[in-house]
Amino acid sequence: TALKYGGFFGYTTFDAIPYFENIEFDKEKRTLLIPEMHYSLFRIVIVINHFNNELFIILNKTGKTKSGFEEIEVLLKNNDYPAFSFKAIDNETSSISDDEFKELVKKARHHCQRGDVFQLVLSKRFARKYRGDDFNVYRALRSVNPSPYLFYFDYGSFRIFGSSPEAQLIIKDDKAQIHPIAGTYRRTGDDESDRQAALRLFEDPKENSEHVMLVDLARNDLSRNTQKVHVETFKEIQFFSHVIHLVSKVEGKLREDSKGLRIFADTFPAGTLSGAPKYRALELIDKYEKENRSFYGGAIGFLKLDGELNHAILIRSFLSRDNTLYFQAGAGIVIHSDEESELQEVKNKSDALRKAIEIANEI
Repeated sequence: TALKYGGFFGYTTFDAIPYFENIEFDKEKRTLLIPEMHYSLFRIVIVINHFNNELFIILNKTGKTKSGFEEIEVLLKNNDYPAFSFKAIDNETSSISDDEFKELVKKARHHCQRGDVFQLVLSKRFARKYRGDDFNVYRALRSVNPSPYLFYFDYGSFRIFGSSPEAQLIIKDDKAQIHPIAGTYRRTGDDESDRQAALRLFEDPKENSEHVMLVDLARNDLSRNTQKVHVETFKEIQFFSHVIHLVSKVEGKLREDSKGLRIFADTFPAGTLSGAPKYRALELIDKYEKENRSFYGGAIGFLKLDGELNHAILIRSFLSRDNTLYFQAGAGIVIHSDEESELQEVKNKSDALRKAIEIANEI
């Protein structure tokens, strides 16, 4: 059971890329200073299987340390816990204006025309000050934007939480998987309109070219450490709270000499957060974005003691620090991109986070 549930839990920021790639980022742009990587082996892990109504307590006991089992029993039986309200204050701010972002889209498109990159993902950061308990925002986000990955990591001086739709990397049962999400339309709230939008998305030449590029990049990344790489599912339409996405699943079989951490290093960051070719795209991101990405575009999850690995991409997520919520969204720019459409995509992707803040005000 310890092998099944025990392991390291934590995150890797976008700023950690120089540990994996021979590239340097501009240190003068580092404004959100949190550890670039942070993983912990917890002494006590409580695992709740909601489907089977089961609860497991994992104790990682070393030497003569007490198990702490009695302490956990008391906590589980105690229903008396403090609750605090949340209140957003002041207006939302951004690292760059809408017009500045549209200028970046023009520059990215120029690099695509020159052949420097096929696609470049540029992003926009937002911030909102608050008073009270940010856990209420996470509670709201779970309701507003239910996603495959829901997480709240509390590091004391800062917290990272979110509802990510996209896997960075999954390693399980001798297989490694990447699930690229590329291609986005906004949901309207009307079922029939959303169905029509999904059909248009499926046929959209710009969105499809972007998706195919990133599926190819995922295949190339996995091919470095796995064999029999293939596309398990291609261009599946998936509906989320505020957007419709094209999603594929790329899978490779582990070789005998494959190591999970090496696969993680060789597939990080996700191509859907950088662009392609990845190295040149990373150089251009560092050149054009005003601030370091910090948590955004990184990965969060676990590495189990039996070698299983599962990380989500840090998108649709918040960094909470110094009574400020930071969140970020990007758009994949290709040769036929339109400035206004790419700006709207950034807003569409971040709307679920704004909605969560709005609801948390009322909890």
